[in-house]
Amino acid sequence: MKLKTIAAVITTLAIGFTAPVFAADTVTVGVTTTGVPFTFIDTATSKPTGAMVELAEAIAAETGMTAEFEVVAFSALIPSLTTGKIDMISAGMFATDKRREVVDFSTPVYSYGEGMFVAADDATDYTLDDLNGATVGAQVGTTFADTLKARGTFGEIKLYDSIADIMRDVKLGRIKAGFGDKPIIAYQISQNPKMGVRLVEGYQPMKPGDVALAVSKENTALLDAVNAAIAKLKDSGALAKIFAKYGL
Repeated sequence: MKLKTIAAVITTLAIGFTAPVFAADTVTVGVTTTGVPFTFIDTATSKPTGAMVELAEAIAAETGMTAEFEVVAFSALIPSLTTGKIDMISAGMFATDKRREVVDFSTPVYSYGEGMFVAADDATDYTLDDLNGATVGAQVGTTFADTLKARGTFGEIKLYDSIADIMRDVKLGRIKAGFGDKPIIAYQISQNPKMGVRLVEGYQPMKPGDVALAVSKENTALLDAVNAAIAKLKDSGALAKIFAKYGL
């Protein structure tokens, strides 16, 4: 992204989004296909869609840019950002202190915690203590996986590339329970009640977090532009409408 263009973006934001005074530029946004309803592929168009995709498009529009989306595995999003393959991450990613060591996050746009899910025919509403010694699953690269490991109470914690893979093994009885982003799990189950898993009622998240967009530490101008756009979208109610559209 051209620094001259970003400077013009910030100037425009500062004077109240009056009119573009610069030529539109492109921002490459990293998304993942495993984050329904935050980010996923629309089967009808074969293009990325979801709440965080629409948010990135809205932010780009506010700043006079065009968003181009790059599909990346969740665990590869930050490496892709730090190596310059993408300009920004817009996914269901928590802004954690560990991640802040290598990237910068925008102001939060959504908050939630993880959910626990078990086989649909398992009626027990487990607590974490009930699963001592059990084999459970989590998605690689997530904060949930790190927090589960830190407990040191499970027999084994299997790491998976996607929530769909975890759901499959829970359904087949290969692992006792799975953990993942609660909104993503709830949305997938609502869309396909025959998935063979259910959310555990009453489960208390270990560590709720804030979802935010991420940029490289060298791109402070883009971060300022993104934060200004988010503030405007919040004030207008547009941000809330985007998330409500996807049941969030």
